[in-house]
Amino acid sequence: QAPVMESGGGLVQEGGSLRLSCTASGFTFDDYAMAWFRQAPGKEREGVSCVSWSGRDTYYADSVKGRFTISRDNANNTMSLQMNSLKSEDTAMYYCAALRPQNCYAGGVAQLKPVNNWGQGTQVTVSS
Repeated sequence: QAPVMESGGGLVQEGGSLRLSCTASGFTFDDYAMAWFRQAPGKEREGVSCVSWSGRDTYYADSVKGRFTISRDNANNTMSLQMNSLKSEDTAMYYCAALRPQNCYAGGVAQLKPVNNWGQGTQVTVSS
């Protein structure tokens, strides 16, 4: 069983919003940074955003900067991704993952390395 479970995906029109959630279990949540990844059909999985263990520091891929907001709630072992102004190119399966704390840093979203097994993901489809 994967230690993370994603939810909140769906079908939305361009310009719309969705909020993804990630629930973690089986590990000490605030020992790790957390991240969102996505994989579009025919493409490799890519890092989207990460948040430090405390929630204080957040980083984003250039493609989503200004539109997506990552946050975490250590008391409840959850993480969220608020996605606004969605575009058709945001269509993908979205996954959450834990990271070593030092793996979440400015300019490093393209090099995120998860330390847990992947969950099932949650599908986001943006129609144009």
